Amino acid sequence: MSKFFIEVPHEEEKVACLRAAQTLLKSGSHFLTNAEFGCLDGEHKAWIIVDVDTRETARAILPADYRSKAKIIQLNKFNLAELDELLSHHTD
Repeated sequence: MSKFFIEVPHEEEKVACLRAAQTLLKSGSHFLTNAEFGCLDGEHKAWIIVDVDTRETARAILPADYRSKAKIIQLNKFNLAELDELLSHHTD
């Protein structure tokens, strides 16, 4: 499984914020009911991190109206050995 960060923007108007939150929560998806929102701080987006197999599966979690606007980023972690190995291929 891979880990994906999903960012879902919405319009800035107060009603748009409320409708976006309502739509995501009403979807009933466990993933979406755990979304974090930045609206109260002026950042009109929702964020969730999910463990799924593919980017397409991550996108499919979202209600259809939000899929095309969503930004989906595969996350990874590095350890020092991996970084040393990667850097050894990029030194002059």
